[in-house]
Amino acid sequence: MIDTHTHLYSEQFDDDRAAMIQRALEKGVEKFMLPAIDSESHEKMLSLEADYPNQMFAMMGLHPCSVQPESWDKELDIVKNYIDQRDYVAIGEIGIDLYWDKSTLDIQVKAFEQQIDWAIEKDWPIVIHTRESFEETFDVLDRKKHPKLRGIFHCFSGDLDHAKRALDLGFILGIGGVVTFKNGKIDQFLNEIPLDKIVLETDSPYLAPVPHRGKRNESSYVELVAGKLVDIYGLPFEEINKKTTENALKLFGIN
Repeated sequence: MIDTHTHLYSEQFDDDRAAMIQRALEKGVEKFMLPAIDSESHEKMLSLEADYPNQMFAMMGLHPCSVQPESWDKELDIVKNYIDQRDYVAIGEIGIDLYWDKSTLDIQVKAFEQQIDWAIEKDWPIVIHTRESFEETFDVLDRKKHPKLRGIFHCFSGDLDHAKRALDLGFILGIGGVVTFKNGKIDQFLNEIPLDKIVLETDSPYLAPVPHRGKRNESSYVELVAGKLVDIYGLPFEEINKKTTENALKLFGIN
């Protein structure tokens, strides 16, 4: 399995990071994609990647919740400096979040568009964070349409129409713990989405799947997400695992 979105460098893992990673490896999670947030955590993320060079793969980007009036342009300069120095598996996580702060929408859009431009230049996928902002996110993606623009709608929690629009734009869906929630709703239509448009994720340490909901999430729980897809698609675990892994390797350009 591949956890396509996990903040393993988070301070919530400082006390037991190595043991938590070992649990995931023992469950069959072979690779971990590390989304960036902002300059306060880039070095921790890159240090973790260096410690596990065959398992950890870093993205680079500015999270929409870190797009703040006093610092967003400097933060983007830092991202640009990083991506000019080496390759990353994606630009992410980037996007629009109107749950926490609607007042920054204008600069969130600007930061999102700039980072999309860089991804197109580099021919890298993007990993999109969208919270209470599907229409605004789709507006940006419609404006930025390009043959090289592709990626993941991370932690997908929209409806069937949102899912189809994402697929039409060349994106795939990151499915995590929300699929196990009774009020998550995506389990009601996910079987209408082709399995080759799905990847697994945890978003650790957030959004732990049932039966761990409300507690710290960790990458070993990606097995529980895959198990829910077994029920939804009516396919063996091995097939869910094989296909979603192939999808992730192809998108991120990893052998």
